[in-house]
Amino acid sequence: MPQITVDYSAELDGAFDRPAFALALHPLVAETVDTKLAACKTRFRRTEETVVADAPAGDALVHVDISLLPGRTPETKARLTEAVVELLAGHLRAVTGPVLHLSAEVRDLDASYRKG
Repeated sequence: MPQITVDYSAELDGAFDRPAFALALHPLVAETVDTKLAACKTRFRRTEETVVADAPAGDALVHVDISLLPGRTPETKARLTEAVVELLAGHLRAVTGPVLHLSAEVRDLDASYRKG
């Protein structure tokens, strides 16, 4: 915990420095939700196709999902979400062509979560 998943459009391969983003994200998450840096784990999933609204060619998107053990206030989660979107914007080089959509969500892990 925290379990972090980043879905991103394939069009962003050369424009998104994923390792640098994760290395900046982990201390932000750890400080904001009061956890240990060593607990942060991020995986990236490249998405070949995305469709947003009525854009036939597909806009580019990045969505960051952060799952935490329960106990954080809605205000803490909102503060983290806003900080993550701001951090994300700083780790994307200028993209020409598709419109870029950035989003993030912080949620509680289900009670069934276990780690080994």
